[in-house]
Amino acid sequence: MTTTISNSYLTAQIKHTGAELCSLKDNSNKEYIWSGNPEFWGKHSPVLFPIVGTLKDNTYQHDNVQYHLSRHGFAREMEFELIDKQETSATFSLVSSPETKEKYPFDFDLHLIYTLENKSLKIEYKVFNNGETKMPFSIGAHPAFDLPGNFENYSLVFEKNETLNYYLLKDGLISDTTDELHLDENELHLNYELFANDALVFKKIASKSITILEKSKPFLKVSYSDFPDLGIWTPSNAPFICIEPWFGYSDTIDKSGNLFEKEGIQILEPNGIFHSLFSIIII
Repeated sequence: MTTTISNSYLTAQIKHTGAELCSLKDNSNKEYIWSGNPEFWGKHSPVLFPIVGTLKDNTYQHDNVQYHLSRHGFAREMEFELIDKQETSATFSLVSSPETKEKYPFDFDLHLIYTLENKSLKIEYKVFNNGETKMPFSIGAHPAFDLPGNFENYSLVFEKNETLNYYLLKDGLISDTTDELHLDENELHLNYELFANDALVFKKIASKSITILEKSKPFLKVSYSDFPDLGIWTPSNAPFICIEPWFGYSDTIDKSGNLFEKEGIQILEPNGIFHSLFSIIII
């Protein structure tokens, strides 16, 4: 099942499974979101919750109980409820259940709110801690943007002129090894070799927006001022790029197994509300 919202400039479609954005088109019918062809990657723009990335051995401990969580958590595979629908906005909810508590023993309500404003799509995350104890979590976005044609015709322009050190992954975990991206006046020219070792992971990145260019012409911007961390990824030979604003990332190699001690984790007080948003802007 999908829900459609639209305005004079854009039309967005959201799947109820994962409350996942699966299409964003302008009024000339140009598609900006990856099709989800499983030959490369069968997703479009999943939400990552209650973890981002991978836990060591896919496990953690809480109150002397061991739990298992697969990569990027479970929210992206679950059915959300559509709780509000307007012409230009839609709100989806996922509430904790006996099924989720087998993997994550906390009482939560996760809202995804999609709102079209002129030529932008605003995507908001709200996390409610409905329990009586503190709740550790990470949350992140994973939108894949369609890049038809020659991948090397595209580039990314970072908001700030900064030294971009990224962390190398080892078996899906954050290693203690970093490398540096070499930019040409804030611009990163895309090629598949950049992603030979999986995603590029940036902790506490200063740039809060990235613009995608095709043959030096900008056409889409991702703005994520709320988010401290970022991933950029594509599989080999795939015609898309993922620009992923995150709160948190995979376990480090020397992790303790305690979610409350996990690097990059968010801690939400009882009855607390977490709110963040990012925007996809068509240029």
